[in-house]
Amino acid sequence: MYTHGKLFGRTGMLILMGTMILGGCAGGSLSTREKGAGIGALGGAAAGGIIGAAVGRPGAGAAIGGALGLGTGALVGDQLQGHENTNYQQQQQIQSNQAEIDRNRQSIQKLQRQSNEY
Repeated sequence: MYTHGKLFGRTGMLILMGTMILGGCAGGSLSTREKGAGIGALGGAAAGGIIGAAVGRPGAGAAIGGALGLGTGALVGDQLQGHENTNYQQQQQIQSNQAEIDRNRQSIQKLQRQSNEY
């Protein structure tokens, strides 16, 4: 029969996993920040569960590790998301600049043709 600690540990893990699965199905693609948080939470829960098992509290270890991993993963994901946003803005500016260069080049060619006609 299950003791209270083992039952709570397994129940807590099932609730945590169910919440993560349902939260992941909320719709839309995940941002880099959300991916980082999810990977951190899963990795932290796994590491915490292993460490917790060594001291006889795998559920508590997984919960603590998951929470710490979630926070760390979210911070890392946030940094990566910021870099992606910056890169996107720079790419948009490059494309805008290239379009302006193309317009200027066409204007120069038009002026050269007109000057050759006179």
